[in-house]
Amino acid sequence: MAKKTKEKKIKITQVRSVIGRPENQRLTIKALGLKRINHSVEHTATPQIKGMVNKVRHLVKVEEL
Repeated sequence: MAKKTKEKKIKITQVRSVIGRPENQRLTIKALGLKRINHSVEHTATPQIKGMVNKVRHLVKVEEL
């Protein structure tokens, strides 16, 4: 039987608008599953998600769960 490891989860909340932002930042917000300001999603803290969050860190707020 495989070991069960506790995966870290993060809560990502969009706090700023994507209006006037470059297309790659708009697409990153969409790929994270965010739709509007104050919308929150939960993701597992993988290197891919962390990289996406880092790209739009000025538009989102991140909390560890």
